[in-house]
Amino acid sequence: MFVGWDWARETHDVTVMDGDGARADRWELAHTEEGLANALARLQRHGDPADLPVAIETSRGLVVDRLPAAGHPVVPVHPNAFHAMRPRWGASKAKTDAGDSFKLADYLRTDGHTLRVLAPTDQATLELQALTRTRDDHVEARTAAVNQLAALLDAHWPGAKAVFANLDSAIALAFLERYPTPQAAAKLTPAKMRAFCKRHSYCGRRPAHELIERLRAAPKAASRLGHETVADLVRAQTALVRALNATISQLDGAIAAAVEEHPYVPLLASMPRIGTINLAQIIGEIGPMLERATSAEQLIAEAGVVPVTRASGKSRTVVFRYAANRRARLAITRFADNSRHSSEWAAKIYNDARAARKRHPHAIRILARAWLRVIWACWRDGTCYDPAIHQAGRKAKKPATKAEAA
Repeated sequence: MFVGWDWARETHDVTVMDGDGARADRWELAHTEEGLANALARLQRHGDPADLPVAIETSRGLVVDRLPAAGHPVVPVHPNAFHAMRPRWGASKAKTDAGDSFKLADYLRTDGHTLRVLAPTDQATLELQALTRTRDDHVEARTAAVNQLAALLDAHWPGAKAVFANLDSAIALAFLERYPTPQAAAKLTPAKMRAFCKRHSYCGRRPAHELIERLRAAPKAASRLGHETVADLVRAQTALVRALNATISQLDGAIAAAVEEHPYVPLLASMPRIGTINLAQIIGEIGPMLERATSAEQLIAEAGVVPVTRASGKSRTVVFRYAANRRARLAITRFADNSRHSSEWAAKIYNDARAARKRHPHAIRILARAWLRVIWACWRDGTCYDPAIHQAGRKAKKPATKAEAA
């Protein structure tokens, strides 16, 4: 028996099909606890859940979580691939919920041997992935908030922006909270500035009188907003940046605690220049790929650091792979870029690629592919990373060879 599940936000449509392609059952259900519970109970009438694979056009969400928990193998079908198959059931490409659930079940019946069953991610890896992704989102939000604050200062108080660039971020935020407008800083003297910097443990990169000179020398803004309004805007934006800093710090602590308990950490913790956050990102994003990959090449392709060759007749192009996990690609390329500064083997691969006239991003992807093969070997053999074991040190001493293509 085969199941096609057409999902939506409010209602779902389910079709059960036998091995001959005949519809054994079909119903519509609401996206409620009662609807999902009744649907899972109704599926059990058709056999053991382990023998009832479900095809669905998503790989995540509430339904995808509930189906494996009930024992059903879940086969995610990419919407683009399913759309390309529609002519099989008619040239008009008609679309209805009932029709889609039937077609999904039929697609699973005929092509299920070519489709991959969704493998659940290890619980510890899943939690680490959620923490690192949330942290990345907060870092992006902080970058946007800081840019908005800089634009606000540029429009209403360029002098503060000039000082802001020479202070540590925490001290700059404290300065803006104390002096949010030119009027608030009108009576600021070098002595007061020196006392302020000392109170906030400023490193002293710029003396107080120079900071005051920069503050006074900057052009005055022709803003028509009142200074009280500007003060409210600056303090509100400063509070937003402070709040994001606090949440990022909180997440850093949670990530550090989760990393200490993760079973994959001993395998990769000794890799060159891999910090706690980057290690957590690699485990959270590359870890699920390791759990389902059957070869190093599959791992490299899913991480998005391998090129895609398109050849037909006399035409041949090699293009960047976009159909990949973007977060995984960012995690492994960040590590690869850092590793070349302390690993001779990594530096050699990067320098050979640059010598072959590869651009920096291209050379980093080549190095990332090499590191993924090392990570795959650590995972496959259950051994911790060691340059001697993985022959990284010896490879660095070999004569230079032609850099990897693409």
